[in-house]
Amino acid sequence: MKRYLTEDCLEKFKKELEHLEKVRRREVSERIRHTASQGDLKENAGYDAAKEEQGFLEARIRELKEIIAQTEIINKKSGGKIQIGSVVCLSSKEGKEKFQIVGPEEADISDGKISFKSPLGEALLNKGKGAVVEISVPDGKKEYKIVKIE
Repeated sequence: MKRYLTEDCLEKFKKELEHLEKVRRREVSERIRHTASQGDLKENAGYDAAKEEQGFLEARIRELKEIIAQTEIINKKSGGKIQIGSVVCLSSKEGKEKFQIVGPEEADISDGKISFKSPLGEALLNKGKGAVVEISVPDGKKEYKIVKIE
């Protein structure tokens, strides 16, 4: 399965993976050794917590390796249509908003990045400037007009 990421996001994931493998793994391993030396492992909460943390750490490392292996860098093509990687300026009754269309792994609404798999992202894909899209929201329907595509 392809995963679409910007170059910046891919680099962020690579740095996180490197940190987890080189720093966090060593820290957790040391914590396991330390807590294991404190007696009976059956009743050692510190040891249990460290082993649980190790499980989460290894799962995240596997997840990052999978994401990195499956990543396709977003290369925007010209053509005037919204695609993954496009920055879109929208207007609605509430005002103007600006979003970048990204893959689900990179989506962060507080940073203005929405997934192409989100309701708004799906509605915007392949639309051009001036188009109006309508999505369902908890209060009913919401309309957006595409003002600009970067």
